[in-house]
Amino acid sequence: MFIELIATVFAGIACAGVVLMANILAGRRLPKWVMPVAAGLGMIGVTILNEYTWFDRTANGLPEGVTVAMSVTEQSWVRPWTQVWPYTKRFVAADIVSTKTHKSLPAQRIVDLYFFGRWSPVNRAPMLFDCDASRSALLIDGAVFNEEGQIVNADWQSMAKDDPILALVCKA
Repeated sequence: MFIELIATVFAGIACAGVVLMANILAGRRLPKWVMPVAAGLGMIGVTILNEYTWFDRTANGLPEGVTVAMSVTEQSWVRPWTQVWPYTKRFVAADIVSTKTHKSLPAQRIVDLYFFGRWSPVNRAPMLFDCDASRSALLIDGAVFNEEGQIVNADWQSMAKDDPILALVCKA
């Protein structure tokens, strides 16, 4: 975040510098308000660019085996350009490589999910998915399994059969 702030400030300085050079080449005929307006537009432009490229930069930086399962785009009237081009504000990634299963219950899988938000810290949550019954249970408080490998104290939540997270976990 700090680096983005520095980049934004430098973009404003660069745009003001370009206008300064153009003003010198034009014989100082440009109005005085052009330089601060150019600096402001440059900073706004870099901020918008950072908003739109955040998802790709973050998703491309994920370790091997961690796959984006779902993304959420946003539109806002405060940012009118998002009505035409929505941007990705948050996404969920699943660590497919470290999926855990039990030999007697192959349709149940424990997967670590990572929740990313544009201005939020990354949150990790282990979840148990039942691919046959289309349901999941959050395992943050720990879990107790019986000898057959079944979870004892699960708070199961039903999921839609076409849920992108369930589809990704169950096809792995």
